[in-house]
Amino acid sequence: MHSALPVKYETLTTGIQNTMKRYEKVADEIAELIRSSVLIPGERIPSVRHASRTFGVSPSTVFQAYYLLEDRGLIQARARSGYFVREQAQQPLAEPEAIHQKANPTDVDVSDLVFSVLGSLKDPDTVPFGSAFPSPDLFPLERLARSMAQTLRTMPASAIIADMTEGNPNLRRQIALRYMLSGVMLPVEELVITNGAMEALNLCLQCVTQPGDLVAIEAPAFYATLQVLERLKLKAVEIPVHPRDGIDLDCLAHSLANLPVKACWFMSSLQNPVGATMSDAKKQALYSLLKQHQVPMIEDDVYAELSFNARPPRPVKSYDEDGLVMHCGSFSKCLAPGYRIGWVAAGRFAQQVSRLRLMTTISPSVPAQAALADYLQHGGYDRHLRKLRHSLETQQDAMLAAAARHFPATTRVSRPSGGYFLWFEFPRQVDSLRLFKLALAQGISLAPGPIFSANRQFGNCARLNCGHPWTSRSEDAMATLGRIIASF
Repeated sequence: MHSALPVKYETLTTGIQNTMKRYEKVADEIAELIRSSVLIPGERIPSVRHASRTFGVSPSTVFQAYYLLEDRGLIQARARSGYFVREQAQQPLAEPEAIHQKANPTDVDVSDLVFSVLGSLKDPDTVPFGSAFPSPDLFPLERLARSMAQTLRTMPASAIIADMTEGNPNLRRQIALRYMLSGVMLPVEELVITNGAMEALNLCLQCVTQPGDLVAIEAPAFYATLQVLERLKLKAVEIPVHPRDGIDLDCLAHSLANLPVKACWFMSSLQNPVGATMSDAKKQALYSLLKQHQVPMIEDDVYAELSFNARPPRPVKSYDEDGLVMHCGSFSKCLAPGYRIGWVAAGRFAQQVSRLRLMTTISPSVPAQAALADYLQHGGYDRHLRKLRHSLETQQDAMLAAAARHFPATTRVSRPSGGYFLWFEFPRQVDSLRLFKLALAQGISLAPGPIFSANRQFGNCARLNCGHPWTSRSEDAMATLGRIIASF
């Protein structure tokens, strides 16, 4: 797990880290102070001279950072007064709170409901607040196409067959390099390339469970998690999630001590649907619990690269000493949604996962693997990520501001530090399944709360996607939703 990678990786890591300009680092640090409410709306931020001394950069670098923060809509200049944190148009809505309940094993039966919701997304004229993906316009599809064409021209014929078993070696090296940036020294041999993250998650769960077993999941949980449990005839033990702090460790500890839980499936960073990111201390405490009970964890980390902070959040995998954590990732949410390339750093289960994949799908697309490897090495991935994160942060701010303008004041909403989902908790009388139908009749999709729970909880909640460019149509849709919500 902690074996050192070759020296050339250290050189590559340094090169990637240095691609971020100084003014961008300064801007990211100030943006984090604003997001964490250290700097509050209306407050004056440090003067250029003071910031220059504090950050050890030139005044011109500070000006560039402040121009970038203005462009992001986080600060504004006032004549002869300096720069101030931008005031929102309305008082921001409060955050939701975790729902505490007894974690009883539950049979899962949600697929019919989920498919009825997903079916609503096929109409391109529908406002895609219910979508699971950001806008395809945010991805470098033309540059990826060039990488695909280049690799198809130069790929040896033998690689078409050889790379089916182990995966493209250059892609595995590039993924191992990304792990290094998040503090995980990972041997390449631990990586299994899969058909997207969903195959990785499925294979991991099949390796450590049998029908009828108990699996600890989040509440609310990504609906695909529930569908996988339903297909494999597994029972869910739902652990509450706070929208800022993540899963309730006390509830998890009680469940592990009193129930025969065979595996945990959690998102420790930018959790879908609420957006929670656990602190490093809490992630370490989570791993200690897993190690104490020797319960494997499947870490679904497909949104890690979408953190608004300069560096991706550290995964639970980084604390793994026993190979208990199977860390699953994908390029579908941050780079190439249609390429269906994911992976798992499977720890002690790597051989089992690899063999199971060979017994089912054999291999993901070999040309797609090669194209992504070429792009990661030569295409400016980190530059793309900075642009993508900026777009998502701007769009999140726009949706939060629109919600404050149009939704009832008693509405609560999450404020994740990345990704493109917001979790809304409406007044108790709102039925989100009925809201879903009424909104759809107006050409607006959303993801109602009950599809995220084995127990059909969260009946007055919904997940909205802010991963599409904000337009007047988006604003009108939020106003329409506000009117419908107020009618309950």
